Amino acid sequence: MDPISRAQSHQARIDTLWDFDDPAESERRFLDAAQSSRGLDGEILLTQLARAVGLQGRFDEAHALLDELPDDEDEELRVRVLLERGRVLNSSGDPGASLPEFSAALEAAENERFEHLAIDALHMLAIVAAPPDQDALNSRALELASTAADPRARQWRASLLNNMGWTSFDRGELDAALQLFKAALAAREEQGKAPEIVIARWCIARTLREMGRAREALEIQLQLADELRAAGKSDRYVDDEIAALRGRLSEDDATAS
Repeated sequence: MDPISRAQSHQARIDTLWDFDDPAESERRFLDAAQSSRGLDGEILLTQLARAVGLQGRFDEAHALLDELPDDEDEELRVRVLLERGRVLNSSGDPGASLPEFSAALEAAENERFEHLAIDALHMLAIVAAPPDQDALNSRALELASTAADPRARQWRASLLNNMGWTSFDRGELDAALQLFKAALAAREEQGKAPEIVIARWCIARTLREMGRAREALEIQLQLADELRAAGKSDRYVDDEIAALRGRLSEDDATAS
């Protein structure tokens, strides 16, 4: 198997093992999978074990796991070690130290045409970079995701658009944020993953509230609550927004009267 196809195969397996809402369970899965794998396959899984450990705040342990990996023998493994070391450094409160790790990961991933990993590196660089550099990095990542041959790499579009939306939101550029969140919703709908679609619709409603369009926002949040209730679920972020919007509308009605 050529290196690009092999990296895509590794990513497909990694995706089945990750539960980002439960790093401890992800740690257990990756440990079990790594112990039952040989050679490079097992080493690739150990990079994700380090990530899961780091997400639980055990930064020294995560670094120790990465230190044990022979990252000078295979370019995919090298890229993944650089990425995960950068993430651990950033999570531990040292984003400046993570920049050279992500930059090296990006250069190596682009050289080897690992599209998914290159976009991952760009997206992490955008997170830790100075604000003036974030737009260019996100735009570069979005362009790569939009033209990628790797289907998994193309899935990055929704996450990148969401990140760009929040960057615009935080700067007070609400019209731009709304358009980016709508584009993210369209990308999520293409992927057909219900939880992510809910989040994308929530982001649109949250932006509408910030724009003073509380009634439109409330309509979306009530629809989300009804759909979640019908599925036997709830979401405190949806509930919190409904409460905030009803409060806003009550104040507006009182002022008007």
